[in-house]
Amino acid sequence: MRGRRSLTAMAVAFALLLTGCTSDPLADQFREGSGKNYIAGDGTITVYDAGDRGEPIEFGGATVEGEQYDSADDAGKVQVVNFWYAGCAPCRAEAPILQEVHTAVDADEVSFVGVNVRDQAGTAAPFEADYGITYPSVLDVETGEAQLAFAGRVPPAAVPTTIVLDQSGRVAARVLGQVKDASILQTIIDDLLAEQA
Repeated sequence: MRGRRSLTAMAVAFALLLTGCTSDPLADQFREGSGKNYIAGDGTITVYDAGDRGEPIEFGGATVEGEQYDSADDAGKVQVVNFWYAGCAPCRAEAPILQEVHTAVDADEVSFVGVNVRDQAGTAAPFEADYGITYPSVLDVETGEAQLAFAGRVPPAAVPTTIVLDQSGRVAARVLGQVKDASILQTIIDDLLAEQA
């Protein structure tokens, strides 16, 4: 009996050792214990063909300003959805880029909304003011409803993540991590607008 327990213990230890040998960048960041309080994506951009976009996604919630946001109000537009929170360094780095693109697009064709995954309004509002963010952000920390709406199709997986929905509300593209250049996001938007031209 004692020998059997020893063999079982050794098998479990060996399995744990093998598990530790696999490489998962997001898991590695979590395990490193750097205290940065976020898991950063690597900036990978995924664009989905029209036939691979799945079903439309709808979400909503209370905004930083205390109003109600409903993605259905932006139906027919390309929708840019950015998952963020104030303490995330890459979120701070990309905020001016997102605002730049938001200002450059036609509001009748493209909408922007943030989804704050961690903060209350008292923390999120100063961030928006500091970076001149003029589009709304849903506070999702209490309910997680916005994150859940995307979980089945293309979960954010890291913060920041930017997801672009086509005019039908389907996931057309995802930037996993910081948006590093306005032209990248602008090109995704332009390509989606061209689909309807």
